[in-house]
Amino acid sequence: MLNTIVLQNNKSMKNILLVFTGGTIGSMASEGTINTTKTASYKLLELFKQQDDSHLSVNFKSIQPLQILSENLAPKAWQLLIQAIEAEQPEQFDGIIVTHGTDTLAYTAAALSFYFNTLKIPLLLVSSDYPLDDVRANGLSNFICAVEFIRQELQAGVFVPYCNQGQSTQIHRGSRLTCSLQLTGDFFSVQAKHLMDYKNQVFSLSTSAFKESSHELTPVSLKADFFDRILMIKPYPGLDYSQFNLDHVKVVLHDLYHSGTACASNQWGDNHSLLNFIARCTQQNIKVYLAPSIKSADSYQSTRVLIEQGANMIWNMSIEAAYVKLMLAYGNFTDEREITAFMEKDIAREHL
Repeated sequence: MLNTIVLQNNKSMKNILLVFTGGTIGSMASEGTINTTKTASYKLLELFKQQDDSHLSVNFKSIQPLQILSENLAPKAWQLLIQAIEAEQPEQFDGIIVTHGTDTLAYTAAALSFYFNTLKIPLLLVSSDYPLDDVRANGLSNFICAVEFIRQELQAGVFVPYCNQGQSTQIHRGSRLTCSLQLTGDFFSVQAKHLMDYKNQVFSLSTSAFKESSHELTPVSLKADFFDRILMIKPYPGLDYSQFNLDHVKVVLHDLYHSGTACASNQWGDNHSLLNFIARCTQQNIKVYLAPSIKSADSYQSTRVLIEQGANMIWNMSIEAAYVKLMLAYGNFTDEREITAFMEKDIAREHL
């Protein structure tokens, strides 16, 4: 089967909304410190014009609603970003490119994927592993790929083009991108199942993309309300649940080990058992969700008892996507049945 996507309408003028938010791609290194600057973002455009011979076929409109390093991001920044994009009437453009830092890239990609689940044009988030002045930086190549994606009119939706060191560029669905691996600047889709490969102006569907479900998605109109009373907990040996103050918590999202497990034993004391913590949350009317985990016929005994204790499993979704989707679920709905239905509904191909 031919899996190369044919170039379409490449010579026609494309109007692209370019949204700068800061991050490493909008930063410069000076005296040993990397920080955002007002000029670094626009250097990206200068480099693009020098590198891309057909840049005259692209018309950019640039806005900069944020100028922060992405580790300083909070959900209110997503609201500002969404408001800025919507104010520009995105349907008037052929595509949108959002520059973004790498630290919280996966969370913003999920947020935009869910909120813009009905978008009829491509929106791509572009990052860089080093400042653009650094010869190791992949920011320009990621940006060129994003522009080409829009030029070729491939798909509507939210995507992240990213070139890991020593590899060709990959296209990830925004709803499936995971945070960078430890001590590297490399990015992957959950289960390493990216959507496309890009090389020499040619996009090719990945092997995993052919196996991807083609079921119709159900569009959901959402408000940009990200519920902020969610506590996310990461498991580790010796985690002491008595340290958590739940006075202002409405929802707990508990991360899991790779096998979909967490400590369900009282062997080392009640304070180290997630079972006891779930019971404590239930007494305080706090919902507990678990993720990530692949739904299958067989599961570990510890996983089963956690569910029996009252935890709600978010199946087949990355922890980043689960966290952001819960924020939107509780920000948009009050009825528990509506929240459950929204979490189970596949609106941005977030479900594996």
